[in-house]
Amino acid sequence: MSLVQKLNKRLKKAFSGKVHAELRDRCLFLSGDLDDWNDIVRAGLMSVNRKQYTVVNDIIFNGGRIPPMKVPSVASNTLSGKRTDVLIIGGGIVGCAVARELTRYNLDIMLVEKEHDVALHASGRNDGMIHPGLDLHKGQLKKKYNDAGNKMFPSLCKELDVPFKNTGQYLCFTSILLIPAVLASLYYWKRMNIPVQYISRSKLVKNEPHLSEKVKCALYFPTAGVVCPYSLTIAYAENAINNGAKVFLDTAVIDMDVWNGKIRSALTNHGRIFPKLVINAAGVFSEKIARFAKDRFFSIHPRFGTNIIFDKKVSFLVNSIASIFSIFDKPLIKGVKSKGGGIVHTADDNLLAGPNAVETYQREDFSTDCDSVKSVLYKQKKTVPELSEKDIITYFTGIRAATYEEDFIVSFGKRTYNIIHAAGIQSPGLTAAPAIAVDISKMAAAYFSAGKNEKFNPVRSGIVRPSVLSDERRDELIRKNPDYGEIICRCEGISRGEVIDSLKRSLPCDTVDGVKRRVRPGMGRCQGSYCSPQVIKIIADVKRIPIVNVRKMNYESKILLGDNKEDL
Repeated sequence: MSLVQKLNKRLKKAFSGKVHAELRDRCLFLSGDLDDWNDIVRAGLMSVNRKQYTVVNDIIFNGGRIPPMKVPSVASNTLSGKRTDVLIIGGGIVGCAVARELTRYNLDIMLVEKEHDVALHASGRNDGMIHPGLDLHKGQLKKKYNDAGNKMFPSLCKELDVPFKNTGQYLCFTSILLIPAVLASLYYWKRMNIPVQYISRSKLVKNEPHLSEKVKCALYFPTAGVVCPYSLTIAYAENAINNGAKVFLDTAVIDMDVWNGKIRSALTNHGRIFPKLVINAAGVFSEKIARFAKDRFFSIHPRFGTNIIFDKKVSFLVNSIASIFSIFDKPLIKGVKSKGGGIVHTADDNLLAGPNAVETYQREDFSTDCDSVKSVLYKQKKTVPELSEKDIITYFTGIRAATYEEDFIVSFGKRTYNIIHAAGIQSPGLTAAPAIAVDISKMAAAYFSAGKNEKFNPVRSGIVRPSVLSDERRDELIRKNPDYGEIICRCEGISRGEVIDSLKRSLPCDTVDGVKRRVRPGMGRCQGSYCSPQVIKIIADVKRIPIVNVRKMNYESKILLGDNKEDL
C-alpha cells in the first residue's frame, strides 16, 4: 500500500470519507468539504510528510464565509506600464528587508504594499523577541535563518539606528524533579550551537526577583534580545528608499499574467506593472500570490495570537524574557510546535505578555476578544504572580502565516521560474528576516548577474529622541529648535519636533497611527487621550490639509466629520 493510500485510509476514518488526498508533482492536494475549520487544519497537519511532498489544502469550508483579501478603496492608472527588474509584493519585515538588501546591487526595485503603511500585519503585531532558537531543530529553514539572523541584529540595528537590547531569555522550571534532566539538556543545546547557562534558584532570584516562588531553576539563553518590530521594518523601508528603491503603498496585486512559466505582468489597483522577477513576501496572502503566479505548491493556515501590554510602572517585574516550561506542553529535547508565549521586557521598556495560538480562517481580523486576554494573563501570572489586570494599558492580536509543514519557504518557483517565494514566515520570522533577505537578494542578483551598487549606504539615521539625550545635548537641541521642547505626549515624553520629523521621512507618513508607530505618542497609559488631538493638528499643518482629512490609519478611518479646518 502506497503512502497516499495509507493516508487516505486514515483520512477516511478521521473525517467519515469527506476528505481525499491526491499526489501530483510532489504536492499533496487535499479535497472535500468540512464544517469545522479546525478539522480542515487537522486534516492538513495529518497529511504532512516533509521528505516526500508539500501539502496544498483545498478542502472547502462549509462553516462560514472566508472573507476575501481587502483591497484599497483608492484606484488609478499611475503604475500602468511601469517596468522594473524586481517587484516585491508585501511590506512586512521580509519584504522591506529584501528591498534594502537588493539596493546593494545595480537593479531597479519596486515594492508594493496593499496597506497605507508598512508592517501593519504580522510584522507589526508580534512581541519583538529575537529568538535564540531553542524550539527549532536541525534541517529546518527556520533554524538556519534564525541562527544566522540572530547574529546580525547588533550590527544591523546599529546601521539602521534602531534600539536593540540583548536581554537574554530565562526558560524556567517549577519541578525540582526536572533539575537532572535540565542539566543533562545542556549537552543538547551545545550540540545545537545555542549558548546556554544553568541558573540555580538562588542566582535566579538575584537576576529576576519577581518570578514565581515555584520556579526552582532556569536555563538562560544569552543570545535572546528584543527590538521594536515595526520600527525595524520602517527603518528597512527608509534605507531601501534612500538607496533608490521605490515603495508604493495602498497598492494591491490582484492578478497576474503568466505565460509559458513566466510572469509577464502583475495587475494592481493602480495599473499593470511589468516586472522581470517577482518576490512573494505577502504573508498570509503569499498562497494567493502563488496562485496568481500559477505556482501554488503550499498552503497557509492562519493562526492568531493575542499579546498584552502593561504600564511601564511595572516593567521592573521582568528585566529580560521569561517563560515557564511545562512538562505537559512540550518535550524538553526535541523542541515544540508552539512557543507558548512568555513575558518580554520590550525595547520600549513596557512588559508584554503572550501570545496564545488559535487557528483561524480570517486572515485580516485583528480584533481581540476578552477570553484571549484573560487566558494570556492567567497563563503568564504563573511566571510572575504580580502581573495585574489593572496595569494593562492595551492589547493587540496578530495573525501568523503558517504552512502545514511549519517551516519557511525560501525558494524560486517550482512551475513559474521568475518568482522567489518567501512564504510561511511565522515566528521566528522577525529574527530570521535579515538572513532571509540576504539570501533572497543574492538569489535575485544571480538571476540578473547584477553588479554591486557602489553608492549603497547601509546607514540610516533615525528620528532624534530628546528624551534619551543628556541634559546638555537636549538643551542644545531645544535652543536650535524649540519644537523639541514642546511636549505633546506626557506619558511617553514625546515632543512636537519628533512628530514633525516623523512626517518628513522618505517613507510617507500622514496618519495618527503612522506617527504613533514612529515616535510613540499614544503608546502610554492614557493611550492617546491627551496627545491625539495635538497630533491631528500637527499632521494637518505639516501636510497642509484640512483637519477633517486627517486619518487614523488609512483612507477609510475617518476621525473627524466636517468640511473646514476648525480647532478641535
